[in-house]
Amino acid sequence: MGSGKRHEVLDLYYPHPFRQQKSDEIKCGEIGVVVLGLKTVSDIKVGDTITDFQNKTKEPIEGFEEVKSYVFAGIYPIETDRFEELRDALDKLKLNDASISYEPETSAALGFGFRVGFLGLLHMEVVKERLEREFNLDLIATAPTVTYLVKTTKGSIKEIHNPSSLPPTSEIEEIKEPYVKATIITPSEFLGNIITLVSQKRGIQKKMDYMTPRRVLLEYHIPMNEIVMDFYDKLKSATKGYASFDYEFFGYETGDLVKLDIKVAGESVDALSIIVPHQKAQSRGRELVKAMKEIVPRQLFEVAIQASIGNKIIARETVKSMGKNVTAKCYGGDISRKRKLLEKQKEGKKRMKSIGKVQLPQEAFLSVLKID
Repeated sequence: MGSGKRHEVLDLYYPHPFRQQKSDEIKCGEIGVVVLGLKTVSDIKVGDTITDFQNKTKEPIEGFEEVKSYVFAGIYPIETDRFEELRDALDKLKLNDASISYEPETSAALGFGFRVGFLGLLHMEVVKERLEREFNLDLIATAPTVTYLVKTTKGSIKEIHNPSSLPPTSEIEEIKEPYVKATIITPSEFLGNIITLVSQKRGIQKKMDYMTPRRVLLEYHIPMNEIVMDFYDKLKSATKGYASFDYEFFGYETGDLVKLDIKVAGESVDALSIIVPHQKAQSRGRELVKAMKEIVPRQLFEVAIQASIGNKIIARETVKSMGKNVTAKCYGGDISRKRKLLEKQKEGKKRMKSIGKVQLPQEAFLSVLKID
């Protein structure tokens, strides 16, 4: 458009209130609306080159790259029969926010939904809020994850957006996780707090410059998975709100990572699976099952909540069953009568445990956000 060449269009509307008129050309520096015959939104993207059909350009204009999603989360309608409404809402939202990407996915726990890609955690919150307010949807979002690169034993490279799609350990040669170059500017009095925080997040210090005697600039390489949860909030808390934080995608690095699975009543809940560093897996597993114990409602039978790596259980909590005094109607007599009632109750609880299903509340899927 900016080359000064004439371009044939169907309609052109000037934004100036006194020049609302149609035209058959767009000149250099002008803004207009190009009407095209598109079947789907994905037929055209920001940065595409528009050319004359009869006098086509040989090569597209360079310098435009497709927007990449850095954070992925599953979004599901609470009412499962509103899946198509969610699809239409995402289609319409993408018209004025080309940075989101989405594809259908299925969860055994949540039903049909979409794996949606966002630019960051704040972008995720904004999109979810818009979907709920503008399209009157009740949604549940799983914990955000990032894209991992997995090299299999066969030599192929796979992109993993969802922890549940990670291949078995025996088929994995290495896992690479995305890193960001983080820049932090802070008053010098909070320097120790920041170094401690970033070290806990597996950050690698690359630079530390004193801009002034009381202001420090820090540069770190940090795994992206460590900052998509609550890093920004903790940074502000550690510096009383005075630190500033910025980051950009740096590249992929090999990491010692494993998939942490959560089992409820013996069944794996794929929406709760997360990829964590091997050295932090046991502590995070304990914290997660402890948080879920407070959320999962009590049943008529005991519910075991387990964290596992493969087939190895690394943490467990038990939600006690709801009590019922079956011997209340016994006012006396032989003790054997009470024992028979208790044994009968025990057998009934065993049967319920084998066939019972546990309905997880929405808060259970956000409990991953509460672990450190």
